[in-house]
Amino acid sequence: MRLPVTASRRNGPGARAARFEADLEQLFQQRFTGLYRYLHRLSGDGALAEDLAQDAFTRLFERGEMPDEPMAWLITVATNLLRDDRRRSSRRLRLMATADESVGRSARLPEPDASVVRAERQHQVREALERLSPRDRQVLLLRHSGFSYREIAVALAMPETSVGTTILRAGVAFRASYQELHGEPD
Repeated sequence: MRLPVTASRRNGPGARAARFEADLEQLFQQRFTGLYRYLHRLSGDGALAEDLAQDAFTRLFERGEMPDEPMAWLITVATNLLRDDRRRSSRRLRLMATADESVGRSARLPEPDASVVRAERQHQVREALERLSPRDRQVLLLRHSGFSYREIAVALAMPETSVGTTILRAGVAFRASYQELHGEPD
């Protein structure tokens, strides 16, 4: 028995591809900002975070089908992309350190006061975050980037019932780390 032409189009490969693209576009519209925010907080570099978030969505598009947990998949891919970028950057820095220092570097113009204070605060927060375990750092950054407990649990391969406790403990560890480094926050 053959399906009518309209039915085969609705259920065929073309329809699945169209549905995938529609789902991907909806996911992008709803969750790109949260993924970007997570990566920006993790990396401290807005341009890099935007590139990595776009790269993760591009890889999902290239995959051609939605994973069971799309946000967990995107978080994992984006975190791995960041890890790879840090490895490459570390190698470049080592190579640059051995290069001839006679090459002049242009001096940067000072930033206005508000930007300096904000940049200093971000540096202090990043410094305190770096002292946390990777899991604590990720759970705090994911939660503060707007991800649900369920999404965090799937992304970090932990029981959903443990996410709240992990967030609380990570918050306590972060505050202790921050206070140890910089005293009481303003």
